[in-house]
Parts: sequence; C-alpha cells; structure tokens
Amino acid sequence: MKRREFMALVGGAAAWPQTLLAQTPRQRPLVGVLLYGPLQNFRAPAWAALLEGMRERGQIEGRTFDIVLRSADGRPERSPQAAAELVALTPDVIVAAATLDAVAAKNATATIPIVVPVLADPVELGLVESEARPGGNVTGIAPYVKGLPAKQLELAREIVPQARRIGLLHDENDPKAHPQRREIEAAGKALEVEISTAAVRTPDEIGPAFQAWASRSVEVVIVEQSNMLFVHGRKLIAEAAAATTMPTVYGYREHVVAGGLISYGINIIWCYHRAAYYVDRILKGERVGDLPVEFPTRIEMVINLKTAKMLGLTISPTVLARADEVIE
Repeated sequence: MKRREFMALVGGAAAWPQTLLAQTPRQRPLVGVLLYGPLQNFRAPAWAALLEGMRERGQIEGRTFDIVLRSADGRPERSPQAAAELVALTPDVIVAAATLDAVAAKNATATIPIVVPVLADPVELGLVESEARPGGNVTGIAPYVKGLPAKQLELAREIVPQARRIGLLHDENDPKAHPQRREIEAAGKALEVEISTAAVRTPDEIGPAFQAWASRSVEVVIVEQSNMLFVHGRKLIAEAAAATTMPTVYGYREHVVAGGLISYGINIIWCYHRAAYYVDRILKGERVGDLPVEFPTRIEMVINLKTAKMLGLTISPTVLARADEVIE
C-alpha cells in the first residue's frame, strides 16, 4: 500500500457513533490513549507495562496525570473519528497504539505530541523527518528491524527442513506489513522458495487462507506483525493452523502463548514499557521532535512444545537451544 493510499484510508472515513468515557475537570496533565482494538484492551499486559514504566518515573495515574481513552474498535476506517475525538479533548500527549493509529492522530493534530510504542515506516509515511531527529510531533519505538523477516523465513525452513512452499499471512491494511512482505518475498526468491502470499483485510479471511494453503500443499506459514493479526487474529490463526496441521512462525510471543508454534521477534511488552520514557519526558517539557525514534536491541525466540506435539513436529535440539522461552 502506497503512502497516498494509506493516508486516504485513515483520513477519509465518514462519521459513526462515538465511544465516550465520563470526563472530569482538568486537574492534572492529560494523557490521551488511542487504541486500535476495543477499550477493554487497555487492560492488556502491554498497556500495564506502559503504566508500570510511568510509575518507575514517578508518574502515577490519578496523582500526577490522568488518562482518557478512545478506540477504533478494531476497524481501521474508524481510526480518524476516534483520533478527532481524542484531539478535541486537548490532551498534553497522545499515545497511539501503532502506526495506523499514529497516522490518524497525525492527521488530526500537528501540535499535540504523539508517542507510538509500535511505530513502523515513520519516514516513508511522513510521520517523522528522520529517526534521529523526528522534527515534528511524532516519535516512539520502531519494532520493524530490517532483516528480521528474512530470519523468520530461515527459521521456517529450520523447523520444516527443506520446505519449498511457504505461506505468508499478509495484512493488507497495516502499513508495517508491506516492508515485511517485500523482504520475505525477496528472501524467498534468493532461496528459490515459493512464497504463497494470502492478503487479508479482516479476521474472517484467516481461516479460508489456511484452507487454501492446505489445498496447495503449503508446508509452513509465516505470520506478519500487524495490528489486526495481533489484536483479533491470535486465536483464529492458532485454530486454523491446528485444523490444517500447519506449522506457523510469528514475530510476537503473544501468538505462541495463544497456541502458535514459534516466534522470533521483538518483545512488544518492552516497547510499551519503553514508551513511558517518551511520555514522561514530554510531560516534563521536552519537545517531541527532539526525542529520537528508538529500535529494540533484543530479539527473542519462543517455542510452544505443546503445539509442536499436536502437529507431530519435532523441534531440533539446535533450535531449542536458541530459545529464550519454551512453553510445555
């Protein structure tokens, strides 16, 4: 998806019913949170990590700052209205869950600082001038590490030795999915491996994608890092993979906890915990444009041996020895 197409998607939606929370008169700095998924997702471990990071810096919700939430309810076309509602409340800083939300927030305000725990392609999308000096009103953590998708492809061939036909579950709506697709398809070409890409837009398309792969004798599947696949797809992907006895490789640990086979990627909890640093610095008066975009320094591997057993798959000792966590 090109930058112009993506900006049009998040900037051109019609109005819809508002999701509102009761407000109290402003007594403390206000942190606005823009969620992709439903409001109850704010109880998830990632957001708890953000709040814990704030507490470590002396920032206590209800004491030194307040929070207001708005949600797109898992529908990308709703992000612009949710962002507009949040901006209308004039928070001191907005925490946008991921890139889709960041673009919606950026379209809604050029002045309110925006912190993104999971930020992808910020330069290409015009969110920052450069990672080192963002220059505008957006900064955060970039979970897309160049070279990681190709490593996931190599891992797929390790767990299914000599696999020649590999599926790629691609989220057509998420901008951070597109560089992953390009890298995996390029790596597949170099390895002379067939990449069978299934482009999905909704969770309902996940099951049929796996059924189609099964009919084409796909041997292993790579699942991209994306909002929809993470928020709404974890259980559905695990169920579809089990039904088709399809080994799956992910970028996030949470997929493996939900029943996926193996992940190799960044720790999303760390990203949210680190995002508290940015929020704290901004609340203390630093300019968001002077706070560089950061990249995770650690990549971790998580393996679910229960899933391996269910698939009738033996994980080699060399792969097991590299795992940071094994679920048994």
